Amino acid sequence: MKLVSISVDLDEVECYHSIHGLKQQPDEAVSAAVHLKALPRFLSLFDKKGIKATMFVIGREIGQNSGVDEILRQMHQDGHELANHTLNHRYNLVQLEEDVIRKEVLSGASRIEALCGERPVGFRAPGYTVSDALLRILEDQRYLYDSSVFPCPAYYSAKTVIMAGYQVVGRTSRSILGTPGVMRAPSVPYRAGTPFYTRGNGIREIPIGVAGPARIPFFGTSILLAGQWLYRYMTASMMSREFINVELHGMDLGDAVGDGLEYLAKHQPDLRLSLDYRIQRYEHMIDMFRENGYEFVTLKEAVSRIQF
Repeated sequence: MKLVSISVDLDEVECYHSIHGLKQQPDEAVSAAVHLKALPRFLSLFDKKGIKATMFVIGREIGQNSGVDEILRQMHQDGHELANHTLNHRYNLVQLEEDVIRKEVLSGASRIEALCGERPVGFRAPGYTVSDALLRILEDQRYLYDSSVFPCPAYYSAKTVIMAGYQVVGRTSRSILGTPGVMRAPSVPYRAGTPFYTRGNGIREIPIGVAGPARIPFFGTSILLAGQWLYRYMTASMMSREFINVELHGMDLGDAVGDGLEYLAKHQPDLRLSLDYRIQRYEHMIDMFRENGYEFVTLKEAVSRIQF
């Protein structure tokens, strides 16, 4: 059994303003660019390659734009999994009171269920930041799995440096670091213990992908920005596993010029790459996995077939 799951976090433009400490709100013309512009490109790619993906949906995006609602509803009808990315994508979720965390999780799920008629069974925390309290809430609400833990020293270190740099220039990111213990978490699916980055008998955890002994991040940004040698090394390293979790973001297929996001490209280096190049790299990655005998499944299906 060799499985790959591709998931896409549907973080809208406002989330990037928050994480990069940009004080202004996005213009209305680009406020739904991820859903209305970038997401259809992903769906075209997945349709071309015969893939059903998992989409992590922010609840507040539902009911605000009929076009967004229709795209999400159609995705569900087409067999893609809609999973919960909270109601408001609050980066400091784990620092909030437990009743607020519970409401963020519950309300996000309710919005998705109202849209498509099916309650989500999967969850991903904003900024990959989780806690024991959050996972207890997911267990209480009978989630099948969480996919938030990112056991990556390089990512944690880079995030620390970038956030410090923003403070130096007078910008405040809403992102938070979380506990450094996460860097020691298993890099393969496991049942969470206490603390959450150890093995136990709790909720099923599907960590964000890391490659090789150095735990190089294997997610959208690194896949796109890596040079040819590093990209091939990371991909080959991932193929030593029976299960591969590939986490992408809707913004990965944003078009800086065509979607009116040139200003954001100053802060998002992947937006500086040509759209054709990014699509081709994802196509190549998918083809490599398939040629090596991997089957593409949603995270929900993967959980039912993985040994925990």
